[in-house]
Amino acid sequence: MGDETQVSSTKFDPGVNQDELIMQQQRQIEKEISETTALVGDMEGFGTLEDEYAGDDIYCQKVHDLAGKYKSMRRTRPDGNCFFRAFSYAYLEQLLDNREEYDRFHDLATKSKDNLVALGFPQFTVEDFHDTFMEVVDHVGQGPSSFSQLDLHKLFNEQGYSDYVVVYLRLITSGQLQRDSDFYQHFIEGDRSVADFCHQEVEPMYKESDHIHIIALSTALNVGVRVRYMDRGEASEVIAHDFPEGSHPAVHLLYRPGHYDILYP
Repeated sequence: MGDETQVSSTKFDPGVNQDELIMQQQRQIEKEISETTALVGDMEGFGTLEDEYAGDDIYCQKVHDLAGKYKSMRRTRPDGNCFFRAFSYAYLEQLLDNREEYDRFHDLATKSKDNLVALGFPQFTVEDFHDTFMEVVDHVGQGPSSFSQLDLHKLFNEQGYSDYVVVYLRLITSGQLQRDSDFYQHFIEGDRSVADFCHQEVEPMYKESDHIHIIALSTALNVGVRVRYMDRGEASEVIAHDFPEGSHPAVHLLYRPGHYDILYP
């Protein structure tokens, strides 16, 4: 009897809102991910990645290649925000020990609010997210004696702070795309304008990031990003792309289809 019930419940029922069912399923998956995966994980070697791909020669070769170039990695939660979370964590972590770069970034971050408002973003919304973003940046500015790497890690695993940082970086990315819309329009498929693309694919939380997001954010902040692409390509090497092109990478990320983690050279 139990089996029959099981089967009948999975059949298509025109009386049931399929969109709502899909949403429920999505929420359940998100709940499971959030309960089992930290927003930003601890540093780990490549052994766990090797275990993940045990028996898969192509990926095992690539993990071996990564292990020759990087000393460790740090995972981020696969929730669609992973690029922005990985980027901000990896970059701010470096600023703990680099006063000159911190001062440059602090100045840029402070001015970013007025730049966004000038572009037409609603002042009230921008101010709210900017205040929390600057709170995190100011913590980092206290230096490692008052605000350690451990403190940063704790802060990034507090959903409130962590998500506000992500939202603000999404706004900065959107601002950059719209500021240079003539350039970025070429990257957008279909009939969408850059503004449409930003409202649909950049500003909302949980939307995955692509090349265009990375180019825009790295350009806006003047921070080089190297992404290592781990895929099923023939080469045993994990191919690297630098954003913006020709820049010196400050942040290193690992990309596997649909997901970004942090790499440590």
